[in-house]
Amino acid sequence: MQNQDCKYAIGFSYINGVGRVRLNLLESYFGNLESAWHAGKEALVSAGLDNSLAENIVTSRPKIDLPKTLETLKRHDIQVFTHTDSDYPARLKQIHDYPPLIFVKGQLLGNDELCLGIVGTRQPTVYGKLVTEELAESLARSGLTIVSGLARGIDTVAHTAALKAGGRSIAVFGCGLDIIYPSENSCLARQIAENGALVSEHPPGIRPRPEFFPRRNRILSGLCRGILVTEAGENSGAVITANFALEQNREIFAVPGSILSAASVGTNRLIQEGAKLVCSAKDVLEELNIGLLSVPDNTTKAIPENQTESLILDKLGYEPIHIDQICRECGLGIALVSSTLAMMELRGQVRSAGGMNYVRTREKKEIYQLEMN
Repeated sequence: MQNQDCKYAIGFSYINGVGRVRLNLLESYFGNLESAWHAGKEALVSAGLDNSLAENIVTSRPKIDLPKTLETLKRHDIQVFTHTDSDYPARLKQIHDYPPLIFVKGQLLGNDELCLGIVGTRQPTVYGKLVTEELAESLARSGLTIVSGLARGIDTVAHTAALKAGGRSIAVFGCGLDIIYPSENSCLARQIAENGALVSEHPPGIRPRPEFFPRRNRILSGLCRGILVTEAGENSGAVITANFALEQNREIFAVPGSILSAASVGTNRLIQEGAKLVCSAKDVLEELNIGLLSVPDNTTKAIPENQTESLILDKLGYEPIHIDQICRECGLGIALVSSTLAMMELRGQVRSAGGMNYVRTREKKEIYQLEMN
């Protein structure tokens, strides 16, 4: 698409009802989008649009300041790729309703062909946070790009863990890229843009609306080889994303949870319906049929350095235990337990689960990396 047509494609992206099919119709009828942008209502109807949409275009155009939009894109370092550009993600173009253009802050790379979406509830349990962190970290270290939606909860944990592992991450927005939602993830969004990309089908200035997020999810799954749902309740938006992925012929993965937990109803049901049950990163990598090499884990295994640490480790499992309970069961004072836990956390033996709760760190199993030809 020519630069001028890209400019007017951006303009049309502000108007509800003008998607890829209608953009193609207008471009075909008028010869270019600039002519379509300036066309009157009668000409738009003649091109094949219905009266209400033609009226909406004519009344919306004066409110759209294209020079200001282009300046905003430049100021925020946002690139625009139309569906005819070579940099438009090839996998995204495989879905039937791919967006006519996407806005990108950061960089999409060829390696991003190996994308996995990790999604889940906005109100995760400690279990959900821990398994998401472990899986996202391992998968990112293996070479997969982790994609999620920057939402509170599982999305935030997945992005953060991928970056912590030195991997790449992509966040798909349900608003313009100049608006970070939720606002508390502004710093995280900046880190993702530096080590991956922020992606949206919405132009600058478009604020988040409830109906945008299900549509956002189709792009999220469309970019990926598969979707991993780590924790989700019965009506979670993550289940909607999994359904999009199924329609798009993507792999569906889910982490099992307690049958007593409402937070795992969605994931357990996905497994019942045929999703691949995931207990480790290897389960995902093997199902995606990615060539892998097992590499040695050079990290030193943390062992207790004294009797106090041994005593505390014996009391800790993979379910959170409050520091007061640790003190009672070990027969130790709060000051000693607190300082010992701090040192053990620094060495990676234990992890804080929030609220003065702690869990034992799971021992690392095999580490994998992508096999290079």
